[in-house]
Amino acid sequence: MNRHPSGQLPTRAQSLATRAFSTIEHFLHIEAFSGIVLLAAAAMALVLANSPWAGSYHAIWHAPVTLGIGAWQFTQTLHFWINDGLMTIFFLVVGMEIRREIHEGALSTVRLATLPLVAAIGGVAVPALTYIVLNLGGTQLQGWAVPTATDIAFAVGVLALLGRAIPGNVRIFLLALAIIDDIVAILIIAVFYSGGLEYGGFLIAGIAILMIVGMQWIGIASAYAYIVPGAILWIGLLQTGAHPTLAGVVLGLMTPVLHARAHALPLSSAQEAIQALGAHTTTDAHHLRQPLKQLRLAHRNFLPPVSRVQMALHPWVAFGIMPLFALANAGVSLNQINMSLDGAQTVMLGVTFALVLGKPLGIIGLSWVAVRSGLCSLPPHVSWAGVTLVGLLAGIGFTMSIFIATLAFDHAVLLDAAKLGVLLASLLAAMIGLAWGKFHAQRSRSDSV
Repeated sequence: MNRHPSGQLPTRAQSLATRAFSTIEHFLHIEAFSGIVLLAAAAMALVLANSPWAGSYHAIWHAPVTLGIGAWQFTQTLHFWINDGLMTIFFLVVGMEIRREIHEGALSTVRLATLPLVAAIGGVAVPALTYIVLNLGGTQLQGWAVPTATDIAFAVGVLALLGRAIPGNVRIFLLALAIIDDIVAILIIAVFYSGGLEYGGFLIAGIAILMIVGMQWIGIASAYAYIVPGAILWIGLLQTGAHPTLAGVVLGLMTPVLHARAHALPLSSAQEAIQALGAHTTTDAHHLRQPLKQLRLAHRNFLPPVSRVQMALHPWVAFGIMPLFALANAGVSLNQINMSLDGAQTVMLGVTFALVLGKPLGIIGLSWVAVRSGLCSLPPHVSWAGVTLVGLLAGIGFTMSIFIATLAFDHAVLLDAAKLGVLLASLLAAMIGLAWGKFHAQRSRSDSV
């Protein structure tokens, strides 16, 4: 089974290529590495926006891009296709993560979900109130929701930099909290940052949902088959005036969490296919087609659709869509921000203080109240130092916070001020969280000696 198809051992070049691709695949699944790529994209955007090529950098995102079939043409800027199109896939992965955690993860029972739910409420309410206090009155108040979100990938990536010294339950707590944060952020986008609703679009969205339900009922398991109804759902929500990226959330929440219906169990089907392949003495593709097809189907059915699709999309989202979003949205021209104009200074300070101070205060404070009142208890191996670490890292808003800022502000000065606040706060939260995590890990090691 390990021999080259020609009967010879693989060459040195082939062995090196195999090892190289294995290493790349390993890196694509390291959360800390995806966080580094995201940070590099944001840094590149900042450099380009403040360089001699700033004009070209901003112009490229406003370049028109047209999709069309025959007489039907739909033209929008490249910025629109990134923020409203590609980010739908990001929200699809978020929706599937929520679906999976509700089914069998950190949100599957009331006992497991109570503490992260209470902590998330504090992590949303206190930052919002902090921002509102600093921005009472005026159009800058529209950004109250910018500091309410947590960037899952970035926060978990920073936590991964601390290594195994941090208990695994701390990571689970951070994941659960960030997922609930995302749910709240999605609801905020749907309720507060969608335009006046055109109810005719709901008919199109409803037809798409019925198509998806019908395809699932008859057992269509191929993810590619759902691209067309997913696109129709996106168009329907765009027609309603709701933000079209919510189509990704809806589709993610509808993704099955159980194995697709099959006539045989995946393991049995795979064993039968392997036996059939072993029985063939020919390499004729016609004779091998059926057992190979059976083996591919068995391989696909080993994982439920929600896990299989999420794993397939993760590298594209983590190393393609999110860095591209950061490159298109994190470019703030520092020399063009007038902090004395239109409340820009209070917007920046409001976002920064809300994420760096409001987030940890809300999370730690409400968690302490919930535990002290007997409503819930700390998870095993999670100390108050671990809760503090989670609170600090939750201040990394980044992707979702910048996304909400683009919806909240039409005024370029306020939008740039909000983005700058998000970038500063995320950097500060990451640095403070890393420092606290290293101190906590060292203290834990010294206590165990």
